[in-house]
Amino acid sequence: MTRTATINRNTKETKIRVELDLDGSGNADIKTGLAFFDHMIDQIAKHGLMDLTLHCDGDLEIDAHHTVEDCGLALGDAIKEALDDKIGVRRFGHAYVPMDECLSRVTMDLSNRPYCIWNVDFTIDRLGENMETELFGHFFHSLAQNAGMTLHCDNLYGENNHHIIESVYKAFARALKMAVEHDPRAKGILPSTKGAL
Repeated sequence: MTRTATINRNTKETKIRVELDLDGSGNADIKTGLAFFDHMIDQIAKHGLMDLTLHCDGDLEIDAHHTVEDCGLALGDAIKEALDDKIGVRRFGHAYVPMDECLSRVTMDLSNRPYCIWNVDFTIDRLGENMETELFGHFFHSLAQNAGMTLHCDNLYGENNHHIIESVYKAFARALKMAVEHDPRAKGILPSTKGAL
């Protein structure tokens, strides 16, 4: 069974296409018009071992907000669609990722109860040429909302802002990889005592 999704999201603010294969090998084709953001999304594919195409034509002449928000919404939609009924998946995922002087932790539950806790602080307003640091949290809130994911992102400590956010994206990727994996002991089993996710 292939766990793939293709999402087309078109509004007056952005035009987005996402192609996702949860069981890929880390191939990425990311084009959002925001070079630093592309670099971060690439981490999700590489460290989550999923194939991901994400192309966005957004209203960057205004600012980066709509592009980042809508990419999160579209990627969340793709994750939810690719997971289908969630039969046999691990459901929960977690990862700690160090990057030089910093350490970040991401935990998640594919619960269909969207919630995002964002405990990541920055000492500068932007990274790269045009990526406001406040938008990283907004991206993960948007993704969690549409994926139906409970998501906790914490930077435990760190000084370099690039290291801080990159370690968060890598931790997210590793946690997602764990959560979507099939548990060989749970064939045909939905991981919920409620009988629904």
